Amino acid sequence: MEERSYDRRRRIRLLKRIILGTIAAAIIIPTGVSILLGIRVISLQNKITRLEEALADYENPPENVTGVYTTASIEESPRDTVQAGEVAQEKHREQEQTKKQIYLTFDDGPSQNTDEILDILKEYNVKATFFVVGKMDEQSVKAYQRIVAEGHTLAMHSYSHKYDEIYASKESFIEDLSMLQEYLYQVTGIWSRFYRFPGGSSNTVSKVDMQELTAYLEESGITYFDWNIACGDAVSGQVSVEELVENTVGNLDNINRGFVLMHDAVEKKTTVEALPEIIEKIQERGDAVFLPVTDETVPVQHMTAK
Repeated sequence: MEERSYDRRRRIRLLKRIILGTIAAAIIIPTGVSILLGIRVISLQNKITRLEEALADYENPPENVTGVYTTASIEESPRDTVQAGEVAQEKHREQEQTKKQIYLTFDDGPSQNTDEILDILKEYNVKATFFVVGKMDEQSVKAYQRIVAEGHTLAMHSYSHKYDEIYASKESFIEDLSMLQEYLYQVTGIWSRFYRFPGGSSNTVSKVDMQELTAYLEESGITYFDWNIACGDAVSGQVSVEELVENTVGNLDNINRGFVLMHDAVEKKTTVEALPEIIEKIQERGDAVFLPVTDETVPVQHMTAK
């Protein structure tokens, strides 16, 4: 009898613990889930707020925001055209006008190689010209700004670099050009007025008469530049350092103004490696000076406007 009574009390105690545990779980679990959901909701609200702010900046970009461009026609966008370092470079050019004038030009950037190229140019105290394309990532924006800040010339090489789009019509060419010109002004304050056609002015892929495009540039106050020395990196990113140096330095004897075509692209590793030797060998000649493109520079052009 006593044993049955003990078993009964034990079952009752066990049942009470189960009931209390169930009640506690029913309270604790929803509370915990509610707290976690609350934290998640707050996090999502913060993200939504940041996205709304970013969208507002995109739709109404203030003047000091970089990485966002607005498009306007060239005629409606007069800009300050003073390039960084031009006054000092013009004085230097006048002092060195009896020497060969060498213009190092880099197409297709910015890229992951731009900072290294700029470091090399800074080390040798050489100014160059960068014919850039349109890129909106933070690294590229900083590269545009560094090019200008260190006294190099910021020039244009099309926004998209897509031949089939740029050369589809005169209107598409103007749209691409205007987009890049406005964007570079937005991020650097420089209204670029120098251009290099993708493929050069003598390219054979354009569906538009290139004479028509060169005439448009002339009417718009934009000077285009081709090249008369090609280092050879346009063909492949695997050209040897020795070949790049020879292609560049080996063609200087009969040239008084040398516009060197080089490329600032991520796959052009040997171009970066060859740059110090190219600069050193030209400096060792003693009859040449490196210059950036300015308004006073006489361009090399494969084709002239009618």
